[in-house]
Amino acid sequence: MNQANHQHTVGFIWSIANLLRDDFKRSKHPDVILPLTVLRRLDCALKKTKSDVLKKHKQYKGKLQEMDGLLKKASGYGFYNTSKYDFEKLLDDPKNIGKNLRLYINAYSPSMREIIEKFKFNTQIDALEDANLTYQVIEKFSNVDLHPDIVSNLAMGYLFEELIRRFNEASNENPGEHFTPREIIQMMVNILFAPDLDILKKKRIIKTVYDPACGSGGMLTEAKKWILKSVNETAQIELFGQEVNPETFAIAKSDLLLKGENAENIKFGSTLSRDELHGVKFDYMLSNPPYGKEWKKDQKEIRKEAELAFKGNFGAGLPRISDGQLLFLQIMLAKMKPRNGGSRIAIVMNGSPLFTGDAGSGESEIRRWIIEEDWLEAIIALPNQLFYNTGIYTYIWILSNKKSPHHKGKVKLINAVNSYAKMRKSLGDKRNYITPEQIKELTKLFLNGDGSKLVQDHPNEFFGYRKITVERPLKLNFQANEERIERLQAETAFKNLAKSKKRDPLKKAEDEKLGLALQIKIIKTIGSIGDKLYKNRDAFVEVVITAFDKAKLKLDSPLKKAILKGLSERDETADIITDKKGNPEPDTELRDYESVPLGEDINEYFKREVIPHVPDAWISQDKKYRDHKDGEIGKIGYEISFTRYFYEYKPLRPLEDINSEIKILEGEIAGMLKDL
Repeated sequence: MNQANHQHTVGFIWSIANLLRDDFKRSKHPDVILPLTVLRRLDCALKKTKSDVLKKHKQYKGKLQEMDGLLKKASGYGFYNTSKYDFEKLLDDPKNIGKNLRLYINAYSPSMREIIEKFKFNTQIDALEDANLTYQVIEKFSNVDLHPDIVSNLAMGYLFEELIRRFNEASNENPGEHFTPREIIQMMVNILFAPDLDILKKKRIIKTVYDPACGSGGMLTEAKKWILKSVNETAQIELFGQEVNPETFAIAKSDLLLKGENAENIKFGSTLSRDELHGVKFDYMLSNPPYGKEWKKDQKEIRKEAELAFKGNFGAGLPRISDGQLLFLQIMLAKMKPRNGGSRIAIVMNGSPLFTGDAGSGESEIRRWIIEEDWLEAIIALPNQLFYNTGIYTYIWILSNKKSPHHKGKVKLINAVNSYAKMRKSLGDKRNYITPEQIKELTKLFLNGDGSKLVQDHPNEFFGYRKITVERPLKLNFQANEERIERLQAETAFKNLAKSKKRDPLKKAEDEKLGLALQIKIIKTIGSIGDKLYKNRDAFVEVVITAFDKAKLKLDSPLKKAILKGLSERDETADIITDKKGNPEPDTELRDYESVPLGEDINEYFKREVIPHVPDAWISQDKKYRDHKDGEIGKIGYEISFTRYFYEYKPLRPLEDINSEIKILEGEIAGMLKDL
């Protein structure tokens, strides 16, 4: 289906929603239109063989074991309908159209009826009947041909996606889903299979393809179509997937049945919390998981799975709860076949998985695992404004556990942000597309583009760093002036002196009275020190102890800490505060961090980059700042920054040009004001 026909069909089906405007809330429009679109497609597909199916059904009625297979054969698909009705014949009996529509739906074979039930359409039939709209809506749908020969599987997927996008815009809703444009699917498929052409050319070879967030199934069917049409028509490609959205799942499964695929391989439910294909391995995997979608609803099951370490799907770690993209990627990696056969993966994600998360975080640890295992083959930065409901930049990750020799130990980065053409007419946020020629060029760059300025090859270690903690000494002065004594009174340890935990009201009041008197005495004692400024803590502590001894007051540790905190201020000219062993105490407010590239000596880096600027700094040896794997100083992190790697300096415009433009604008403004 070409673009014009696609838009005409979408527009026609969208116009049917106008019939519902007065009787249905906008949010309910898709609950009517989407299931009827699926039913109309099935109706169109079965039209030619309808009479043959009815004859066979009449002939073998009661012989259930034989009948199912014979009726599928008669229909030409993996499903059938034994009702005398179709969309056109439903119109012959307007008075009973609601009842007959139910009979028609119930006459589908069990596998297809189970799919249709995901739409929960019975409730909507009641609503259509109450509004006296059933006839008008069915009549409208009878005028659109959705036969698979007219509207392909991929085109049907885009038709649904366009309808869903429009429904969401009309209801001011955003489902957090980003449908994958066909050219991105084509590019992912090209690059996914390109290194394996010799393998795929083998006669009658059997390969499996999987998508953990398969949506309407477009990626899966395009992958199979590419292999059969471009490489090997004798190949047996088995498709597998899982989808959480019931309507989209129904669309995917019904379309696979129409294409004669084994629809039982498409599972329903959340892949993150209930992986229906757990432990199954696949040859090829590709996906476009939802961006920035939180996994809070699934967290109980996900955290339980993570406890299994690498025996489960999430052994490398968990990303922040607001974004589950790296969870989908881990599931795909867990389904790779052993290295001798190997698997290849293509996944498109936004920029977050590239750099979100500091060293030691869940995201960084997942990137670390992938890169240190040498599974990351390439990342392709795509142009923006490619998707229908988001204008953000996206990236295709290519991963494999069977890298070619010249790819081993390296990651290829391809900067394709300018590889696009402008669309004549935008579709939502989609204003750009990638041409077939550009897809071919980018595939070549992936296979062998080492000389191009759009390509960078880096060793795995390039993306890693060791984050060290840089400390500087704490320097404080001390003074018992009025302002600082007020600060002391706000310290918890001081305030607690006048608080009692006793339950008896009289004893509690007595305790608090004594505490208040103690506070007054302490303040008076501190005040007796005078407002002399001390730049050495030990000297000041000695003065405080002497004053407390003289006043016969006890100076316990909590109170001592409160006094020193309340009466101190940072002072670069003061003496360094040291601990009992004579080591300088770190100033937490001056604490800083440095990212040392992996492979570089930490001490050499520190001497070169830090000491010239802060000579009194040192590297913290604290255990909490050591890496959890190797136990060395500094936590190891991994990140990938396309912006930094492909940055091109653009000189500022000359001041003369800017001044000239300002003068022209000033003249134009003056002219406009004169006219007023």
